[in-house]
Amino acid sequence: MTEGNPLSGYDQAAAVRVMRDAVDRIVDSQRDAVSAAALLCADALASGGILQAFGTGHSQSFAMEIAGRAGGFVAANKLALKQLVMRGAATPDEIVNPQAERSVEFAQRLWQLHDIAQADVFLIASNSGGNAATVEMARLAKENGNPVIAVTSMNHTAAITSTHPSGSRLFEMADVVVDNCGVVGDCEIALPEGTTITPASTVTGALIAQMIVTETCGLLLARGAEVPVLTSVNVSEGKARNDALEARYGTRVMKNEP
Repeated sequence: MTEGNPLSGYDQAAAVRVMRDAVDRIVDSQRDAVSAAALLCADALASGGILQAFGTGHSQSFAMEIAGRAGGFVAANKLALKQLVMRGAATPDEIVNPQAERSVEFAQRLWQLHDIAQADVFLIASNSGGNAATVEMARLAKENGNPVIAVTSMNHTAAITSTHPSGSRLFEMADVVVDNCGVVGDCEIALPEGTTITPASTVTGALIAQMIVTETCGLLLARGAEVPVLTSVNVSEGKARNDALEARYGTRVMKNEP
């Protein structure tokens, strides 16, 4: 093999095949779950609630697809562990510790930072579904009367032990479960020595988020309801339009870093 000429099976085409297969699995099996999730979101928004999105680690990317991006709902709020540092509720060293996502206490502190209403719906992503902070956030939402939508890998979560004191996993706390159909460990291609590469959950999480958001918009339009979405701040008048819409929600939607 010459430099710049990868072995067959370990090239960009292999990654494309993995992602296409992952997308197809979701489209083939998760339409009903996505529709159920979209209905919960539409009901929440129509009743004055907002979408509360949470994930740790790479699952933060799912929350970023839901909240604070062009084409997404204005009434969407991202919860992130690093907000504990930004708002003075934790030190940087505490949050950069890999054990932070396994802390029930950090989830509880994060909940207290946000203005949660009973009309809100939670969208929580975790590939493994077993980290204590993620499970605790779902538990707090259920305790508060909020519906919970879980995005997780049922293959992976069936193979792990939860770090939450209850032993529960994310899907067991959810009203609706959208399976990202990923493999145990997330990575789809095995290297010769046995380690694996090409994780799919970031791509599938983005797809699931946009499927939910798009169908939610359709449900709201069918009801004749307003569909207030964010415009890119990099187009003319985008920021001014967003600022006017966001003012309706005050501190209910936390400002995020650029």
